[in-house]
Amino acid sequence: MTLIDMLKGYPQYLMPGHLISRLTYRLMRIESPAVKNRLIRLFMRLFQISLAEAQIQQAEGFLHFNAFFTRALKPECRPIAGNSNTIISPVDGMVSQFGAIRNGRIIQAKGHDYSVAELLATVPAVSEQFSKGHFITIYLSPRDYHRIHQPLDGLLRQMIHVPGRLFSVNLATAATINRLFAKNERVITLFDSDRGPFAQVLVGAVNVGSIETVWAGEVTPPSCKLPRAWSYAELTAPRLQRGEEMGRFNMGSTVILLIANPELKWDEKIMIGSKVRMGEALAQFTPDQKEMP
Repeated sequence: MTLIDMLKGYPQYLMPGHLISRLTYRLMRIESPAVKNRLIRLFMRLFQISLAEAQIQQAEGFLHFNAFFTRALKPECRPIAGNSNTIISPVDGMVSQFGAIRNGRIIQAKGHDYSVAELLATVPAVSEQFSKGHFITIYLSPRDYHRIHQPLDGLLRQMIHVPGRLFSVNLATAATINRLFAKNERVITLFDSDRGPFAQVLVGAVNVGSIETVWAGEVTPPSCKLPRAWSYAELTAPRLQRGEEMGRFNMGSTVILLIANPELKWDEKIMIGSKVRMGEALAQFTPDQKEMP
């Protein structure tokens, strides 16, 4: 941990993260053309964003800044790699950590880790399913595409909203604040698949005005003090296909993907700091492995 990391990280304990995020939420939904067009153009200049891949290619075409930030892309811009044995990236972003889950713990950054149990905030039987599995943490910068997709075909079993802090999730903060992703507000989605359970954890952060899913709409806000959970019966549960949109961040943050099945091999291009795009291969299941019950 460097002095610069400490100076960036520790003052966030004093920052009114929820207040800042609620103000951001309102600002992002201003529909006045004079305001939203200037915000969009300024943001595009600051982060060198092109709309060449977007379905809407002019700032004037977006209802408000949030519509621009969560803009849809042309389908051909994000082809889906491989087949049902291929775990694809659910988002555009940067790999901050990945690997095997060891003794039920996940690496956050050098010198920091946290447990699957505290991340998922659920009963031990659920977290224990991932104790010998794998994880990958992908950070979405402000310039990235901010819709979240399915890494595998899956049947939704449960969604949990865990209130918490709203620290930044950049690399400096991850290197400074212990158990960062288990402290921040997050939406946990638990799925069943032919290859076993998997979870996608959508981690909130300062300036993330809201997190939403395609089946429930906005999950946060409103904020609350206690976790909320939704369970889904098999006959009525949403079933999403690999590559299908499952949610979005209304401003940037982090996705943590947990795979319970231990029998997978990471793609050779996946390494800490590597850039990934939605639909690219992250890993492969063993082709001759029998499907898990």
